[in-house]
Amino acid sequence: MEETQRNINGDSKTFLFEQTPVPKAVMALGIPTVISSLVMVIYNLADTYFVGMINDPVQNAAVTLAAPVLLAFNAINNLFGVGSSSMMSRALGQKDYTTVYKSSAFGFYCALISGLIFSLAYTIFQQPLLHILGSNPETAGATGAYLKWTVSCGAAPAILNVVMAYLVRAEGSSLHASIGTMSGCLLNIVLDPIFIMPWGLHMGAAGAGLATFLSNCAACIYFFVLLFVKRGKTYVCINPRMFGFGKSIVYGVCAVGIPASIQNLLNVTGMTVLNNFTSAFGSDAVAAMGIAQKINMVPLQVTMGISQGIMPLVSYNYASGNRKRMKNTILFTAKLSLSVLVVITGIYYLWAGGLISLFMDHDAIISYGSHFLRGLCLTLPFLCMDFLAVGVFQACGMGKKSLLFAILRKIILEIPALIILNHFFPLYGLAYAQPLAEVILAVAAVLALRKMFQSLGNTK
Repeated sequence: MEETQRNINGDSKTFLFEQTPVPKAVMALGIPTVISSLVMVIYNLADTYFVGMINDPVQNAAVTLAAPVLLAFNAINNLFGVGSSSMMSRALGQKDYTTVYKSSAFGFYCALISGLIFSLAYTIFQQPLLHILGSNPETAGATGAYLKWTVSCGAAPAILNVVMAYLVRAEGSSLHASIGTMSGCLLNIVLDPIFIMPWGLHMGAAGAGLATFLSNCAACIYFFVLLFVKRGKTYVCINPRMFGFGKSIVYGVCAVGIPASIQNLLNVTGMTVLNNFTSAFGSDAVAAMGIAQKINMVPLQVTMGISQGIMPLVSYNYASGNRKRMKNTILFTAKLSLSVLVVITGIYYLWAGGLISLFMDHDAIISYGSHFLRGLCLTLPFLCMDFLAVGVFQACGMGKKSLLFAILRKIILEIPALIILNHFFPLYGLAYAQPLAEVILAVAAVLALRKMFQSLGNTK
């Protein structure tokens, strides 16, 4: 009886996937995800902003050096969040509700277990990891203090709240997924100055880590309350009896999730290489690169949010056979993302120095940061096509194609470009490695999507 009721309630969700006009459906799914992504960026910027107000480059460098470890969380988020949500949406399109329940339970419990293992592993191997991240005797203490709260204590809630947002979004509840994510982010913004600033607890980078830990716990609580209130009316299932390692579930989740996870690990590798090259020029350069990267994350998260937001719509229509609606969704999203990012790139390039100065009133950092931001922002128009193609491949269960793009981006193009450009244009050349790689990837993305459209034909 309960499963029948879920199916009846679930059918009301299919109107968004099947009948809502494409622009309206994209906006309904994409806007909450974009807003959520932007709030996440703002809360990341809040760490940098309030730590920067102390005017201690060491504290600011600590947040930057710790970033690859936090980015590594996304490897697990992508494995079980992207993998499970793609599996759920495709199963919904095929009306296979049992697979939907089992996929969500698998994603939830695997994320929880992985978060606990991540915390334990970091705590055991903390000292060698700090060295790998590029910290030195000057920055190791502050970096370790930040990671104590965000990783040793906070890996499980940080991973779990993101994965749960993916699961909720997979059934079309993009607004609830975004509210859950934003609740934690907004709490983090409120707590940051209290824990970081001299007039508060004056904990510096450690205070930023504590605020992040508490905010992630709050986000998890929101999702648990949401699932309790919506019990019997949601396809997101965290009943341990539905958790198992059935071959079809494991393969379906991992076929998309593992390539997405590897893609993120390669991003962490690229960021670690970049930070190591930058750290050779001192803490001012590291702090400036960190500020420039986080400012550049604002528009980057816009296009990423749109790409992630439409994934359930693409997955559902791909699985149900409505390929024309799927293609219209992708084309509309591409036009929207590209037009927005071209405008933002121009603004960033012209006012780079002013944007950097908002975060730290330090002449050397403003000088370094403005050069870095001008280089990094050139990535944006090209990156949107790359993100869109990868998102489509993940939505359709084509994990191998998304993995190919990840390998091209980091291993074949970006990391070699970092080495070469740093050799010929020390420090300043580092900011242009990613734009160089993304120009090539954007062309590859357009060609790959065009070939995919041709192979799909005009079904329905």
